[in-house]
Amino acid sequence: MGSLPFFFVLDSGLNMTAKHIQEILRDLADPTIAEHSQRFFKMRKGQYGEGDIFLGIRVPTLREQAKQYCDIPLKEVRSVLKSAFHEERLCALLILVQKFAKGAAKERAAIYTLYVKNTKYINNWDLVDLSAHQIVGGYLIDKGRQPLYTFSQSKSLWERRIAIIATLHFIRNHQFKETLGISKHLLIDKEDLIHKAVGWMLREIGKRNLGTEKAFLQTHYKQMPRTMLRYAIERFPERERKKYLAGVV
Repeated sequence: MGSLPFFFVLDSGLNMTAKHIQEILRDLADPTIAEHSQRFFKMRKGQYGEGDIFLGIRVPTLREQAKQYCDIPLKEVRSVLKSAFHEERLCALLILVQKFAKGAAKERAAIYTLYVKNTKYINNWDLVDLSAHQIVGGYLIDKGRQPLYTFSQSKSLWERRIAIIATLHFIRNHQFKETLGISKHLLIDKEDLIHKAVGWMLREIGKRNLGTEKAFLQTHYKQMPRTMLRYAIERFPERERKKYLAGVV
């Protein structure tokens, strides 16, 4: 009897290794998509994505791969997360999200620890946004929130973004304290990607409790960076938006 096809042999996640996943992903690479991604994610010198490398794989495809191989051992996921290729790191994070959602308390703790110890590889906004609230927010929902305040004061743009995006999990559980506290701290942040993230989270609060969002805005909107304010009031009626932007609320 002949040997089984390569893809069939690797179908069991428990037998998968980092090398196997990387081989599969590199077979899916598309140079045209990679070229577009390099422009979209600001790859030029001095930009936030400088030095990143893309294979050219769409997120839905990566999600499908993550679902198939979510039983891969954590040490192998960690190896994929350390890849130079953006999509391989994203696939690793999507696998961690899948594992966290299904895992018992001990595995969730291990995934959280792996995540916060390897933030240097979670180094673009999509990598943060597709993982931080599920893993970091999900783990801390019933625990102390100090790690988020520590991250919010980090020199790393991406750790600061993790801090605010992680609170989306709290917001969805109608807990707003950490989002508001971290947002206040990040009002003076110099990075546009932080301004967008804070504005987005304030808008998410407003979807659930408009009074809470407006109370925060009433105190802080005049000192908020323009981008942050625009994101926060995006769903407001046009006349009200104009008042906020004109500083006459």
